[in-house]
This record gives sequence, C-alpha cells and structure tokens, in this order.
Amino acid sequence: MLQEYRRLEGSRIAAPDSALAIAMADDCTRFSLRIAEEGIAQAGKAFGVALPKQIGGMTAAGGRLALCLGPDEWQLMAPLDERDALEAAFAALYAKVPHSLVDISHREVGIVVEGRDAALALRSACPLDLDEMAVGSATRTIFDKAQIVLIRQGQDSFRIEVWQSFADHVWGILQAAGREIALEI
Repeated sequence: MLQEYRRLEGSRIAAPDSALAIAMADDCTRFSLRIAEEGIAQAGKAFGVALPKQIGGMTAAGGRLALCLGPDEWQLMAPLDERDALEAAFAALYAKVPHSLVDISHREVGIVVEGRDAALALRSACPLDLDEMAVGSATRTIFDKAQIVLIRQGQDSFRIEVWQSFADHVWGILQAAGREIALEI
C-alpha cells in the first residue's frame, strides 16, 4: 500500500508587509512523459494542451500545465480528478505513438513563492539568475542540495516542484530566508 506523506500541507510563511508569501501548492496529478519528437503533437492532443517544443517552455490551459524539461522529456500537471482520464488517453495513444508516461504524483509536492521578495528568497539557495528567467518558463535546477523544477508563473510568482523527501529541507531554507527578509538582514 502506498502511503502519502504530506507533513507540510497547509503550511504558510508570510512576511509582515506581504512582500513574501510561501505556501504549499494545491496537490495535483503529475506525469513524467518521454516521447520522440514526431509524437509531440499527438501527445498534446491526448493531454488537451499543446506540448511546448523548446526546452524550458511551458504551456497551460484548463488547469493543465506542460513543461518541457529536456529534448524528449515533459512534466505534465493536471487537477487530481483528471488522472484516470489522462492515463486512458495516453494508453490509447500508445498503439500509434510509443512513449513512456509515468505517474509521479506521489513523488513530488509543490511550493508557491510569491511577492516582490520572491526572487530574493529563492536566491538564498538557487544558483540561477532569476532576472533572466522568463515568465512562463520552467527549468530543472537545484535548491541548496535538492533537485527541483522551478516554474516562473508571473513576474513575482514562482512554483517549486520538489521530491517529498526533500520538501522539509527546501521549506526550512525558505523559512530562514523569509525571516531574514522580514528582518532586512
């Protein structure tokens, strides 16, 4: 039996002046998709959102999100209640377009970091130049020692996708960064 671990569910960190808000994201269905270039369009139809072709690209519609993380790798995210329908759509696609679709929903959790100090909080442990990261893009990177997928949802809005086993560690660093920002250290 698979046991879920969501100790941080419902947790929030907020700076007194609302310059920074950090919260656990609503849970969702997550898939890792590996597919050859010639199957991208058909996979997008099965997912209900065209898959981005450029590494770092992101497309979204109807609560679904597709992230291109590599030349043949996507992370697909959708509302929890759509998992079975998506699995069925990709199972039907497999006869025509071989691919690998793996449900990674229980492996990861999302953390939303928002506010004018969001990038500052992330810089505490992320080596990326966040000023160069375009809104509507995603990348695999590290946060301290944890591998994450970082999504830039808006100018001052980011989402971290991290393995559950590293979630406490990432949360603790964000909490410390939030305290330092609040104290103007």
